[in-house]
Amino acid sequence: MSKKIHTDHTRGYRDNISLSNKETSFQVVVEHTDLFIVAEKALKEEALDAVHEIRGILQAHFVLNPDFATSLIPVPVPDDVHPVIKAMAAGAFACGVGPMAAVAGAVAQYVAGKLLPFSSNVIVENGGDIYMHSTSTRKVALLSEPGSSAKIGLSIEAEAFPLSICSSSGTIGHSLSLGSGDLVTVRAKDGRFADAAATSLANLLKSPADVPLVIDKARALSEHGLDGVFVQYDSKIGAWGDLELIAL
Repeated sequence: MSKKIHTDHTRGYRDNISLSNKETSFQVVVEHTDLFIVAEKALKEEALDAVHEIRGILQAHFVLNPDFATSLIPVPVPDDVHPVIKAMAAGAFACGVGPMAAVAGAVAQYVAGKLLPFSSNVIVENGGDIYMHSTSTRKVALLSEPGSSAKIGLSIEAEAFPLSICSSSGTIGHSLSLGSGDLVTVRAKDGRFADAAATSLANLLKSPADVPLVIDKARALSEHGLDGVFVQYDSKIGAWGDLELIAL
């Protein structure tokens, strides 16, 4: 039996995000870029400027290197490209995927960095890929079934930030995945690498029997900066690395 594919255009999971009394949240949408941002004050204009900047950087590179936008395998880039492009390419090479597998994490990290001068706490969520600067412990829900509430999450201590939590799924969302698993979530310092790693690992998850394979691949990626991984296919789950799993 084929697995149900969830494509929630409203991103209803965002309704469950809780804020401290010193924080506010807002959404920024530019064409296909849809960000949910938590900060200490409404920084919508600053966030919009950052989104336009990063989209301009990407689109300018696509003109010079069209394969960067379409390839499902790593693509070389010149040494003098923008640091974001170089980081996306490096993450893709480490993980054996196309560079656009890193784009959501790249956008989240870029926007978070641009907002940091205005707020010491910044969380940018981009379709399940998150980049966070935080001065306090945070909980991140692991949602493998959008139709129900999350039962498992990650607890991240303040000392660990900044970092990225990126997810990929064969059953949730519109992003391309070659696997059919419910959820692969990774933790890494770099959002570009984290996004590429989540995609690469989710591509391997085609049955419950593949959970150990994904864990082994995650261990191999630790030399490139992967700190931990959570994997779920139906009722089978696995986890490895620097993850504190909590019940929600």
